[in-house]
Amino acid sequence: MTRHVRGFRHFPAVPGHTRAVRRAPRRLVGLLLAAVVGAGASGCGLFSSNGPDATVNAFLTAWSAGDIAAASAATDDPGAAAQLLTATRTALAPVSLTATLAQLRQGTDRASASIDVTWDLGQNRRWHYLDDLDLRPKGDAPHGWLVQWAPTVVHPQLGARQLLALRTVDAQPAPVVDRAGAALLSSTPVVTVLLDKGSAGLPAVTGALAAALGPVDPEITAASIANGVAKTADGQSYTVAVLRQSDYQRVKAAIHELPGVRFTSDQRLLAPDAGFASQVLPAVRRTAAPQLDGVPGWSVLAVDGTGSPITTLVETRPQPGTTVATGLDLAIQTAAEDAVEPVPQQTVLVAVAPSTGDILAVAQNGPADAAGAIALTGRYPPGSTFKMITATAAVADLKLTGDTPEACPGVTVIGGRPVPNEGNFDLGTVPLRTAFAKSCNTTFAQLGAALPPDALPAAALRLGIGADYGLPGLTTVTGSVPAATDLVQRAEDGFGQGQVIATPLGMALAAATVARGATVVPQLIHGRATQVITPATPPDPAALDQLRPMMRAVVTEGTARLLGRRGEVYGKTGTAEYTDDGRAHGWFVGYRGDLAFAVLIVDGGSSTPAVAVADRFLAALG
Repeated sequence: MTRHVRGFRHFPAVPGHTRAVRRAPRRLVGLLLAAVVGAGASGCGLFSSNGPDATVNAFLTAWSAGDIAAASAATDDPGAAAQLLTATRTALAPVSLTATLAQLRQGTDRASASIDVTWDLGQNRRWHYLDDLDLRPKGDAPHGWLVQWAPTVVHPQLGARQLLALRTVDAQPAPVVDRAGAALLSSTPVVTVLLDKGSAGLPAVTGALAAALGPVDPEITAASIANGVAKTADGQSYTVAVLRQSDYQRVKAAIHELPGVRFTSDQRLLAPDAGFASQVLPAVRRTAAPQLDGVPGWSVLAVDGTGSPITTLVETRPQPGTTVATGLDLAIQTAAEDAVEPVPQQTVLVAVAPSTGDILAVAQNGPADAAGAIALTGRYPPGSTFKMITATAAVADLKLTGDTPEACPGVTVIGGRPVPNEGNFDLGTVPLRTAFAKSCNTTFAQLGAALPPDALPAAALRLGIGADYGLPGLTTVTGSVPAATDLVQRAEDGFGQGQVIATPLGMALAAATVARGATVVPQLIHGRATQVITPATPPDPAALDQLRPMMRAVVTEGTARLLGRRGEVYGKTGTAEYTDDGRAHGWFVGYRGDLAFAVLIVDGGSSTPAVAVADRFLAALG
């Protein structure tokens, strides 16, 4: 950029930057050499409160602070200055602007200044450049000088009738994959349906949109659209829906020509199907967003009055995201969702890999989703599945084995509290393994009563119930087992009623611990360790050696014989009453190979429907 100031030579503002030089009259050379100073020069000699340095500093301070009126007043064309400075700040929307004086050169009736400009545009976007200002004296100006206004005051390459514009380019998002590398969330074309607030015939349009989009998303109704539009600022558009391309194509004919409806296309990270792993994948997406989204590219352009680009002034290309791997398993998640979906009650299934702690699947049907993340945080009485804990405590504290003879009467009375078996079945005296397989409440109530007050809490923690973990992006609970000094409470706790509670995740971890023979810490996102807040204590190997045959007997001769056709399955059924009139939740907890899982049907009535869910789940996996 070349500027000619009549009567004196322009000296370089910054080493390495060249400027056009015009020979000054000999009588001014000595004066100019004395007048070239840096931004920190004191106001003496030619530099005083009425000098050009005061004007430059006043202009730069006001410009940096966003005080357009004060900055414009320091120029010789306040109207044009205010218009461009306002348009520039609006276009760039900076977090901050820092403009400082680097060097000043002064002659008798002209001066020029080199300035240093840095824009902080947010999101780690910084734009720095050097510029030059020309000044001329004006006696009635506040400091005796004015900045000569031109678009180049904003940027040296900005021409007449040009503006600055900030443009962004989204980075290519990376996928979320399962433990085998299969995509769980991948970049998917979508169409956003927008409705302008001021469009004509709004009631008719909202009705037509609701009729077309309701089958895609039942939450979209004429009332919801009208309510959303009412809350939208005037002149803005309401986002009615974001549709996959396939869904958009199905409804396009019905909505494309509606007045006031607009459409934009984009890419979003989406699951294979809407609602897939809905209690886990959105959390992964939020937690890993910076890694998945990458870094958007950006540029500042000089544009004409129509916004058409003229010159790119600065540009940073987008940096694509990087893949996020999880412990989820696409096939297992799919099988779990297919297994729970047909049940009318709230139904969940959580699966964990005993060898790694990877959360393989978290599936909830529609009624369960409506209640929240009950698979991970829902606290329920575990019923007879808690006999896994009571059995290990009895082995450790009472020195029992699976072959120890134990009474299984139809009804027993402990501390005045009658405890019946389901249907009052009576097995007489049988091995502990058989009492476990047939789920004798009376046996395990007696064992609970015979244990020390802290035995069940300790045994539960050895299987992970009561441990607390911080998984990235998720809130999780395992359960709680209070110490019981009261005889009746210990008896009730012994068969999973009383005051013990557990979550499906907690029971899946218990089954995983039995399968592995060691503590299992749940993991979700690979490379992001789970925080162990309250650790589980190591399990008792001898107790687990006794427990595993009991759990196998549940499938081969006990209450889960339906699963005998699904390979070497170990498990425990549970019917957990939660009202005085006998309403109950249904459970099945178990493992097969390196797959541990828990099924819960809220208000399922008994364990039978939960076993059926487990059967569908294992059948789908082969």
